Amino acid sequence: MPFVLVAEDNAMQAEVIRRYLEQDGHTTTVVRDGRAAIDTVRRERPDLVVLDVMMPHTDGLEVCRVLRRESDVPVLMLTARSTEDDLLIGLETGADDYLTKPYSPRELVARVRTLLRRAGRPAPAQEERQLLRAGGLAVDVERREVRVDGRPVECTPGEFEILAAMVARPGRVFTRQQLLVRTSVIDRATTERTVDVHVRNLRKKIEADPARPEYIRTVFGVGYKIHGG
Repeated sequence: MPFVLVAEDNAMQAEVIRRYLEQDGHTTTVVRDGRAAIDTVRRERPDLVVLDVMMPHTDGLEVCRVLRRESDVPVLMLTARSTEDDLLIGLETGADDYLTKPYSPRELVARVRTLLRRAGRPAPAQEERQLLRAGGLAVDVERREVRVDGRPVECTPGEFEILAAMVARPGRVFTRQQLLVRTSVIDRATTERTVDVHVRNLRKKIEADPARPEYIRTVFGVGYKIHGG
């Protein structure tokens, strides 16, 4: 399953991009500034980067320059600027493609697929979009169904989204904040403790012994990961 890093400081736009990409079968992580984008590429080696030009700390153009010195990861640059000079500057820094705001999320997904195919990176296959597995745990993303050893498990939307995010990348440690942004409803009353509640409820539903979980493991001081891939 392709892993796409989205570097976008606008929380609403970042969430739209994440949802469309994950619906298309991509695993997605969102960061909100340029420094975090560089650090995440170095640490997690994504298959593609969606990179906003206007970001705090380090802008997208400088991020792209750094990435090009260190990596051949495909970069799709996003910008509110639309002049020919801006386009050329973006491409000259090493961006593989350029999308001007406002844009259609569907067009963005299509550009991502094209860049992955052009770079020889894995593109999401239909069967990957349908079924994720970690040991005896199966998550059907399109049908929004969960089964453990063939037994159906009913999940709330928030529980499903958190579980699907982790099962898509078994072994990867997710912070509570990373899991929180994957839930459907985020408002002022929503905190990282919400993730702990979802995880506790999921363990009751999918674990033979919730006190000694086989699938959802706690990484103390960090967050959670799925075991059993």
